[in-house]
Amino acid sequence: MKKKLIAAVCLLIAGMTAFANNTMTSPDGQLWIKVHQGTLTLYHGEQDVLQIAAIGLGEQPSTITGEPAFVRRINDDYTMLAGKRLHCTNEGNEYAARLTDGVRLTVRLYNNGLAFRYECDDMKDAMPPKEHTTYRIAEGMRRWMQQWADSYEGFFPLDTTYKVKPVPSYSGISASSEGWNNRWGYPALLEPHDGLFALITEANIERRQSASCLYNDGELFSVIPDGNDVRLTGEWHTPWRVVMVGSLADIVESTLVTDVSKPCSIGDTSWIKPGVVSWIYWAYNHGSNDYDIIRKYVDMAVALQLPYVLIDAEWDEMKDGKTIEDAVGYARSNNIKPLIWYNSSIGWVNGAPGPKFRLNKAEDREREFEWCEKIGVAGAKIDFFSGDNQRNMDYCQDLLESAARHHLLVNFHGATIPRGWQRTYPNLLSTEGVYGAEWYNNVATFTQQAARHNATLPFTRNVVGPMDYTPCTFSDSQHPHITTNAHELALTVLFESGLQHLADRPESYLTQPAEVQQFLTSLPAAWDETRLLSGYPGEYVVMARRCGQTWYIAGINGTDTAKVIPLTIGAMLPKASQAKLFLDSTDAQQKWELSTIAGSQLPDAISCQPRGGFVAVISSQTSAR
Repeated sequence: MKKKLIAAVCLLIAGMTAFANNTMTSPDGQLWIKVHQGTLTLYHGEQDVLQIAAIGLGEQPSTITGEPAFVRRINDDYTMLAGKRLHCTNEGNEYAARLTDGVRLTVRLYNNGLAFRYECDDMKDAMPPKEHTTYRIAEGMRRWMQQWADSYEGFFPLDTTYKVKPVPSYSGISASSEGWNNRWGYPALLEPHDGLFALITEANIERRQSASCLYNDGELFSVIPDGNDVRLTGEWHTPWRVVMVGSLADIVESTLVTDVSKPCSIGDTSWIKPGVVSWIYWAYNHGSNDYDIIRKYVDMAVALQLPYVLIDAEWDEMKDGKTIEDAVGYARSNNIKPLIWYNSSIGWVNGAPGPKFRLNKAEDREREFEWCEKIGVAGAKIDFFSGDNQRNMDYCQDLLESAARHHLLVNFHGATIPRGWQRTYPNLLSTEGVYGAEWYNNVATFTQQAARHNATLPFTRNVVGPMDYTPCTFSDSQHPHITTNAHELALTVLFESGLQHLADRPESYLTQPAEVQQFLTSLPAAWDETRLLSGYPGEYVVMARRCGQTWYIAGINGTDTAKVIPLTIGAMLPKASQAKLFLDSTDAQQKWELSTIAGSQLPDAISCQPRGGFVAVISSQTSAR
């Protein structure tokens, strides 16, 4: 009762135009900011979450003049075509404050996080001003942070210090004078207090903006935008700086990145269909210049009733007199929608596969995408970008807009992480920006680290948007995997992607039990609802996703020892439900333990093997598939 009274008082205060003692608060009163000179301190209840040690644009850091003014109550309510939740709602309070440098600071405090940005009213042929936003991440605080690379393909190891050595294989290596890595990518997950988490990222990259990353000097982590050489006149603002706050479930289930991003800019979206894709590259560590191999993956899509096939790189060099038109025609004749690959031709170009230089100029891009639409291509995978500068960000938006005009889905690879474009341009159904199963092709490192990494991604990278990890590999590529079959199957539910690419070879899938094949046939690529049931980064995760009346419950063990994983479902179960269970077999001669039971008979916990996993598909008996 006391907590409810406090929240009600906070709501009353929030309606005023200004606050005493320089504070701002969320609608429920749980999240609030205290302003003190040049610092903002974010609190959750009575616990301090994160100090923003410096703010402002210009030559020097700024301070807030006067008290922040309450502007409006925000009620976000919108629909997505793919993602962790199709119907998204959120509430926030918006404030405005004038800084000593003349810039306006707009702050939004939601019940599950903070978003803020800087706004300039009267730029006059000027370069973007220097940003001073700085977060203090104290030594000793648990954090999961990725060293920066332009492809965002790296691990999120647990640490309690900034004093870590740079990973030599990452692009864009930056180190302090003491030799510690000092450049970090988004998102960054922190645990400032036991059970209380904060995830730092950014959202709503628009034209004339670059994306940013974090550079640190000791405990101070500064937001540093990538290169931007545009000349600005008139109004301009930065992207939103975003901090999600709460329990791990609050973080995982948050839609704050899309909440603060521009609404859909596409008119008719009826042609945008998420789906599962058969993918050629992983098994062969090669592109798609072999027509016979392409046919195998089309046939796999037919057998598993998948809607899409991806024809990867090198289709412009098809062997044996065949052409991409032949491959597209074969797919379409079997009612499979083909996606095709392009080199962005701004990142890795020399020595890289093609086709190249077909999308860089506006007139060439329109001609190419018009041709794709004409021959029946459903989408484009565009690869090998070169970082987060303003030119790359504008180029990505050019690609998305042109693709939409020609009814093409888009999957960005070798590219930046999602920052809200999945709402603005819903034809962007997936983005790589993740150290995924493709790395079994490249180095031996992934074998030993994959399970822990897989159990970290739902709390870090996948929180901010779709993730083309290319999951579910039962066989081995160039380097073996030591995760179990049920672990691999669980990844198709744990990892959200509007285009979910199945990476393994056709014969691997088509020799699985009929129940596993049927699971892949019925697998959704968009979810009505997502809930984190339990877990901890790197250790284990159990997640529930709903499509229609069917719940998919997936869990994995990220450790090298057996673990009993809780399965707490409760009121989620539909009445008169049944559950199909996909478990690892305890019999060394078997890979699977498969069963169908009444929903009421689901166990309270599941014993997982080292690096193991499980899936439960729960549906009402009338809708059971």
